[in-house]
Amino acid sequence: MKRTMIIGGGAAGQLLLKEIINAKNSPYEGDKLAAQYDPVCIIDNDPQKIKTEIMGVKVVGCSADILHISKKYRIEQIILAIPSLCEDERKILIDMCNETKLPLKIVPFIGTLILGENTSILDQVRDIKVEELLGRDPVQFNNENIKTFIKDKVCMVTGGGGSIGSELVRQIAKYSPKKIVIVDIYENNAYEIQQELKMEYGDNLNFATLIASVRDYYRMNQIFERYKPDVVFHAAAHKHVPLMEDSPMEAIKNNVIGTFNVATLAQYHNVKKFVMISTDKAVNPTNAMGASKRCCEMIVQYLAQQHEGCTEFVATRFGNVLGSNGSVIPIFKKQIEQGRPLTVTHPDIIRYFMTIPEAVSLVMEAASMAKGGEIFVLDMGKPVKIVTLAENLIRMYGKEPYIDIPIRFTGLRPGEKIKEELLMQEEGLQKTSNKLIYIGKQIEIDEDSFIMALSYLRDAANKNDEKATIRALRKIVPSFTTPEEFNSRELQKV
Repeated sequence: MKRTMIIGGGAAGQLLLKEIINAKNSPYEGDKLAAQYDPVCIIDNDPQKIKTEIMGVKVVGCSADILHISKKYRIEQIILAIPSLCEDERKILIDMCNETKLPLKIVPFIGTLILGENTSILDQVRDIKVEELLGRDPVQFNNENIKTFIKDKVCMVTGGGGSIGSELVRQIAKYSPKKIVIVDIYENNAYEIQQELKMEYGDNLNFATLIASVRDYYRMNQIFERYKPDVVFHAAAHKHVPLMEDSPMEAIKNNVIGTFNVATLAQYHNVKKFVMISTDKAVNPTNAMGASKRCCEMIVQYLAQQHEGCTEFVATRFGNVLGSNGSVIPIFKKQIEQGRPLTVTHPDIIRYFMTIPEAVSLVMEAASMAKGGEIFVLDMGKPVKIVTLAENLIRMYGKEPYIDIPIRFTGLRPGEKIKEELLMQEEGLQKTSNKLIYIGKQIEIDEDSFIMALSYLRDAANKNDEKATIRALRKIVPSFTTPEEFNSRELQKV
């Protein structure tokens, strides 16, 4: 049993107490969960409750007293039991609890809390999620628009086994598509999403899982001819910055040539919409991966401005995705659990973050509202310092940053920016029906020079000529700069 502070003496806090007390007073062995808690005190901001008792447990102070009371009562863990809090209020309370350096658990939001005769609130108490440290409300999307857009359509997802691709597949499956065509070159990922869909839907979902590379034009053409997709979500890409710095030719072959293959085939086969997944690293890129993705955006805009065929082309641009393959959070968690120091590249490095469901919902809503040629940008709130994220994560494990678990600064990696951007200087912002989704102003592409530069880039990559590839990439993406130039400029502003 751990000495426990409960924050919130309202209905949820009282239900929680009742369950703990009933389980402990039961003649049976008692609930194992309840046995973990020894309710010592309650915190509540209602002045009328302070100095009263709820089921024999004293209400000892308000939220401003959390740190002082945690020491006075030798508290070992905290439960935040106010499910009706808005995101901002919850963030403030979480920050106050983090100051105590104690493990923190939370009762879910009221919208996701299940209450009833045969349900237990104690079963729903959970650890704090990293996304709850972002300090902004989750982005809400219009599910009706998405449902109308997906229902009875053949939807193809390239990179369908990856972090974003597999979540796209999951979300599409909920909206009654005619068929989902999952395309991925990595068989393990493809197999995992295939088995997940079989377990979830059985024979009630029509889908195909195909092993294929977007680099292979003839194989992709075969897939288009056979399945005749109405919508293509293009998520296949190499996206790890340092790896692509060592192998820039592969970023071009997979990202640029792969996108050109799939996009032109979509146009040829009269696909209704082609949606490309881009990244904030495409803006004023300092690395081959980011520059390759900017090139992909230009391909989308180039094809859109041709106005040939019926395909509407759109790109969606967002920042880092929490929990995706290679993202910082799983790495931090592994380091903490293995008792290693957390590694951060630079004390001033900042990033925009969003959750995987937010990223996928953005992609799907952008697709539903797209008219062709747009780059959709999500308002992701304030960027987050990576070192702050590391410190908060350590506290979530009930440890003290720099004392229990060190944070080591390793230096910026090849091609890494000190901060990311969501818009290029020449792009203005246009509002959409969703107040958190904007459209970057379309930039005119000179078609003749673009195609010529693209062919030079393709040839250099296919010859595996690294220097020629970078030269060709700089020519096609004029905003491509060196990380040293960009970072020295930004660090002067800090």
